[in-house]
Amino acid sequence: MSGTPVVRPQGQYLTDGSPAFGASRRLDIEAEVGFVVGVPSELGTPVPVRDFSSYVFGVCLVNDWSARDLQAWEYVPLGPFLGKSFLTSVSPWVVPLAALSAARVKPPMRDEPLLPYLEDGDEPWGLDLSLEVRLNGVVVSRPPFGGMYWTAAQQLAHMTVNGAALRTGDLFASGTVSGPAREERGSLIELSWNGAEPLELADGSTRTFLQDGDEVTITATAPGVGGSKLSFGDVSGQVRPAVPVIP
Repeated sequence: MSGTPVVRPQGQYLTDGSPAFGASRRLDIEAEVGFVVGVPSELGTPVPVRDFSSYVFGVCLVNDWSARDLQAWEYVPLGPFLGKSFLTSVSPWVVPLAALSAARVKPPMRDEPLLPYLEDGDEPWGLDLSLEVRLNGVVVSRPPFGGMYWTAAQQLAHMTVNGAALRTGDLFASGTVSGPAREERGSLIELSWNGAEPLELADGSTRTFLQDGDEVTITATAPGVGGSKLSFGDVSGQVRPAVPVIP
């Protein structure tokens, strides 16, 4: 939930060519859009793109906190887990899908022809959402969701094409929302180009990844009916020091 403290995660990472254990030194965010399932599906029955609005109730904001150093090393011998499992933050309310009719847009042109189960020519579900990422109160990025290559309807069709069932209350998210410009990148690993281009804050300090005490807030708006604007509220979290491991 938004506002839950982000305790710095611990795990394995590579240092000087050897694995070590400790607190993550490359704590990051991922600005994402989440989709909440409202109606369950039958096990073994795929949900086609055209039925997206029949199964998804609404939309929220997600911050998929990521420990990049743990993530980069652990998937080699173990498979990724500790780099992601410590926390995912979600905004406190859900905007009903029915309220976003004015925000629907066509997704970008596809590079390759789509397989039939992902074809969405008659039901394009791009959404013109404008996200903002604030670090310690200062806007550092404005990721545009309307330019995402894959839509949530295609995600849902892909997730269920093998017969996986949906349950009421299930949440799935978009992955990091990023645009082509630097100020549109939805994670610090992209904003700082993996640490090569430190991000300068208003107080003169710089960041490549999050420090203890840093607070990240993600907000979003969407066009509404009749020229109005819809707000998604915010999802926020403040980083706290790692809790010592007792042997």
